[in-house]
Amino acid sequence: MAKTSPMQWIAALAFLAVAIAAPFFMPNNMSQLVDLMVFILIALSWDMLGGQMGYNSFGNILFFGIGMYLVASTQVWMGGYELAEYNSAKGGNLESFTVTAPIFVQSLIIGLLAAAILNFVIGLIVGSQLLQTRGHYFAVGTLGLGVAAGEFAGTMDFLGGGSGMNFIQPPDGVNLTQLLYFLGLGVVAIFFVFLTWLHRTRFGFVMNAIRDNEDKAEAMGLPTGRVKTFAWAIAAAFAAIAGGLYGAGKNFIDPTEVAFSLPTVGVWMLLMPLMGGKGTLWGPILGAVMFQLFKEFFWTYLFGWQRVALGLLIVIIVVFFPNGLMGGLKAISSRLSGKSGKGEAA
Repeated sequence: MAKTSPMQWIAALAFLAVAIAAPFFMPNNMSQLVDLMVFILIALSWDMLGGQMGYNSFGNILFFGIGMYLVASTQVWMGGYELAEYNSAKGGNLESFTVTAPIFVQSLIIGLLAAAILNFVIGLIVGSQLLQTRGHYFAVGTLGLGVAAGEFAGTMDFLGGGSGMNFIQPPDGVNLTQLLYFLGLGVVAIFFVFLTWLHRTRFGFVMNAIRDNEDKAEAMGLPTGRVKTFAWAIAAAFAAIAGGLYGAGKNFIDPTEVAFSLPTVGVWMLLMPLMGGKGTLWGPILGAVMFQLFKEFFWTYLFGWQRVALGLLIVIIVVFFPNGLMGGLKAISSRLSGKSGKGEAA
């Protein structure tokens, strides 16, 4: 794999500096900034399979939703309450379930770590079986995971059933959106550095070999099965963290409309890498930023038609920008360098 250039590190540091300063310049847009961190995480995690390995998955929504429920449940448990008792309130008496600021913050962080670890294990188990299929069989199989998980969660009364589940309310002195944002930014930074390293290892080479021609990769003796499974498990861990952050920011979990929502988050996590350029490090990040801008514009100025506008955006990207923003920039750069080379030769 190509070595990361100094310009890429400069761009990463510039992005980090802007991200750190953003809450202080945009205090009224904190919920949107939290969503952006979540979108970057799910875009990068989806791209590990869909971009780097060519396995288009709808199953990451499974880990996203499980992570959300696990973080909420951890906060309830560490607050000293029983899940069944807490969820029997159905949102009516939640003000009686209070925790101190230290417990709230600690339970949130521990919940995110637990969600990452548990979903890594789930990713290993599910991936070891489902990744034996390929192409549309794999895509349809992962689609079934998300649908089944949403329906199953709706039957679990101790998790609120079909009525959903609320997160523990933040106590006085805790700025929830700011806390979620900086936690999300920290995880994004860790994930970015990790992927930068991973893409330059033998593991990253095998991921790309699977995408280019899996049969040849297997014939060369590369451990394709093991790499696919571990890659999905890593993606599952970060998708779970994203789910926990997203649920805490929305303060409510609906099993099919929030946690395991295939028509929204399940599609968005595919769309963002496509917008920015899948199979690249920066593509999913740029795609997440672009998507958040478009989403806010559509939901603000085209309310009632926002889903129509989003659907048209998907069609435009697939038809006219099949390689995303990064692919378009590379094509323009190649053309300019080609023209420049002709001019120098002349």
